[in-house]
Amino acid sequence: QADLVYVNYGRTEDFFKLEREMRINCTGKIVIARYGKIFRGNKVKNAILAGARGIILYSDPADYCASGVDPYPGGWNLPGGGVQRGNVLNLNGAGDPLTPGYPAKEYTFRHKVNEGVGIPKIPVHPIGYNDAEVLLSAMGGPAAPDSSWKGSLNVSYNIGPGFTGNSAKRKVRMHVHTNNKITRIYNVIGILRGAAEPDRYIILGGHRDSWVFGGIDPSTGAAVLQEIVRSFGKMKMEGWRPKRTIIFASWDAEEFGLLGSTEWAEENAKVLQERAVAYINTDSSIEGNYTLRVDCTPLLYKLVYNLTKEILSPDEGYENKSLYESWLEKDPGTENNSYPRINKLGSGSDFEAYFQRLGIASGRARYTKNRKADKFSNYPVYHTVYETFELVEKFYDPTFKKQLTIAQLRGKLVYELADSQVIPFDCRDYGEALKGYSNRIYKLAKKHEEHLKLHKVSFDPLFSAVVNFSKAAEEFHRRLEQVDKKDPVAVRIMNDQLMLTERAFTDPLGLPGRKFYRHIIFAPSSHNKYAGESFPGIYDAMFDIESKADQHEAWEEVKRQISIAAFTVQAAAETLKEVA
Repeated sequence: QADLVYVNYGRTEDFFKLEREMRINCTGKIVIARYGKIFRGNKVKNAILAGARGIILYSDPADYCASGVDPYPGGWNLPGGGVQRGNVLNLNGAGDPLTPGYPAKEYTFRHKVNEGVGIPKIPVHPIGYNDAEVLLSAMGGPAAPDSSWKGSLNVSYNIGPGFTGNSAKRKVRMHVHTNNKITRIYNVIGILRGAAEPDRYIILGGHRDSWVFGGIDPSTGAAVLQEIVRSFGKMKMEGWRPKRTIIFASWDAEEFGLLGSTEWAEENAKVLQERAVAYINTDSSIEGNYTLRVDCTPLLYKLVYNLTKEILSPDEGYENKSLYESWLEKDPGTENNSYPRINKLGSGSDFEAYFQRLGIASGRARYTKNRKADKFSNYPVYHTVYETFELVEKFYDPTFKKQLTIAQLRGKLVYELADSQVIPFDCRDYGEALKGYSNRIYKLAKKHEEHLKLHKVSFDPLFSAVVNFSKAAEEFHRRLEQVDKKDPVAVRIMNDQLMLTERAFTDPLGLPGRKFYRHIIFAPSSHNKYAGESFPGIYDAMFDIESKADQHEAWEEVKRQISIAAFTVQAAAETLKEVA
């Protein structure tokens, strides 16, 4: 029981605004935050760091209602009583909170529940916007600092702490009943053995569990997985076999923190590190119906672009045009607008353990909203009771063409990765990406130019390593074009170098404070698990650095992270050189 404080989206910058500029202390208070912008678990973590005693999460119509659309069932907007469920753990890739780093088998040592990784120590509860309006309408204290703190409810969005007027003496009491128990979960694994290289694996995995009905998440992904399995099964019945082994996986307990996929990755880590070529994720295939969205390793860029040119666009007005053409027109790249935009992999779905921990080349594709025009977060009824089959059939994909298109793209990715003689990765695109990422992180550092000089911080080793990687990648692909395709050993050597390129970007020691995130080039952002961050070690070391008490020590850590990144990129370059 405590006074209520409104904390906007509950982001790091929102708490900084409250504490540093507005001098509002959240210690001992219950905070209320609106959903959106970042992973809900980060909101909870930020509230805990601010000293809050509890946190209420709600969906504001500004973030979960599109203008001119009716609430469900008349339209696809969120009704006032709709409540978004979701886990609020801060696992940082640990999997089962009681067995971090190891599979949760019968014999495994388990931590006590109160020692579990990432389980919040304060009560958390989600509510709909009708209930939120009642609470927020009575708020006292200063007004919202600016319009970015105001949603669409008919309230002033005062910050608090506490209420005003007739409610001035009232407090908020949170009473949360959660049944924590250890229970069995079930992954379903199907294996199609490869004919030529059975010890090289392509994994197609997606989850099966859902919050309530799961009309979009995960059913639109689970249906695609089933359809792809059916297609490959039909080809097998006709006598076909892939060159490499394909593993089909239906994961359990994704919604509880990617548990099924992470535990399977932990159990099979040694085998996967040696043999896995790629992981393709098959979570929800639609989160909107405007255009394609792809997040993947730079190794897959060329393959994705080539395959989307072979698939017909399902979009209205793009009849007889390719998926690539509609995608490029609707969402061109930010750096280079002659290609469609591809995002960095963050987290929030089952590829996490495979990409961020094990360094297996990974990718995901789905249909999404118009990111420029649609300002709502995710799709409005996400993780609520209103996410039904009817929602998909009536509003999102009445012809099921979008889901078919995603099935074709995911299926083609698996087929090409499993059956091409040479693994269809392109390391040159990684070189280009590294150039962009290193320039971006340097640009960020340049905001502290005086400190860079004072503490003798240099990015030259990183730039040099990136140039070396790009050269090694160019040289590698020159050799690849000349390799004798009739010599299976020569092809296998090159394929192994391609397969292990992603692995070379991992550090067994992991990132500071996040030992299960081992990829040095990409990690989920420390401030939003859903978003991908490049050179995360350097980025985190520089984040809010001016407020650190010991400036010398803080900049020493930046130097350490630059050297780790430079070493890692240089080491990856060495793996592409001609085998001695």
